[in-house]
Amino acid sequence: MLVDSHCHLDFDALQEDFVGVMQRAKDAGVDRMVTICTRVKKFDQVRLIAEQNENVFCSVGTHPHNADEELDISVEQLIELSEHPKCVAIGEAGLDYHYDNAPREAQEIGFRRHIAAARATQLPLVIHARSADEDTIKILREETANGAFPFVLHCFTAGLELAKTGVELGGYVSFSGISTFNSAQTIRDAAHAIPIDRILVETDAPYLAPVPHRGKSNEPSFVRHTAEYLAADLGVDYETFAATTTANFDRLFSKAAQ
Repeated sequence: MLVDSHCHLDFDALQEDFVGVMQRAKDAGVDRMVTICTRVKKFDQVRLIAEQNENVFCSVGTHPHNADEELDISVEQLIELSEHPKCVAIGEAGLDYHYDNAPREAQEIGFRRHIAAARATQLPLVIHARSADEDTIKILREETANGAFPFVLHCFTAGLELAKTGVELGGYVSFSGISTFNSAQTIRDAAHAIPIDRILVETDAPYLAPVPHRGKSNEPSFVRHTAEYLAADLGVDYETFAATTTANFDRLFSKAAQ
């Protein structure tokens, strides 16, 4: 059994083959998946996908790229929307200094609001962190001091210090298809540096398809390739790795395990 801890399912984009995508995921041993909200004002879309598919769950949140567009979204609104039975996480939210599509001040405000919602609900916060290691670490340390909250550093591409800090503060680290790329040795080094009981795997579909599908549109079934690659790189047999990452998912996304 596997789970895809982070994907972007879109009925419009997949309408010709949505049933096929779901079947291929099942055939690959993918038992559950979380489709991620990037704009609270479009939460209805991911919620509908989750409602119509038994093994699909969703999150609620604002991506840092859109942080300045949703500064009117309050912590209370995030909490209220997260009460939906198929909503199992807050986010994704965080900091992206690579593209800087939103002012950094707005990104930080949004990030801290999502942290407050995660702390209040104890639903895991799906954290986006790109080219912003120092500030992400700073905010995580400050906010954890105000009260613990569950979180995952999703689609990990950051430095080793952020991975270790995340684990130190009780978080998880999720690895995508990037970890199968030849150029991604630093990411694989991060996987070796953290306990296996803090590792998740994801697609970030439809982006970042792993080898041997690199360059293609990603889909949940491909998470198996990432899991097989990481298991081999870590020297763990595949069945053990799949069972461990699934157990990690159930522990973190406990609402989806009920």
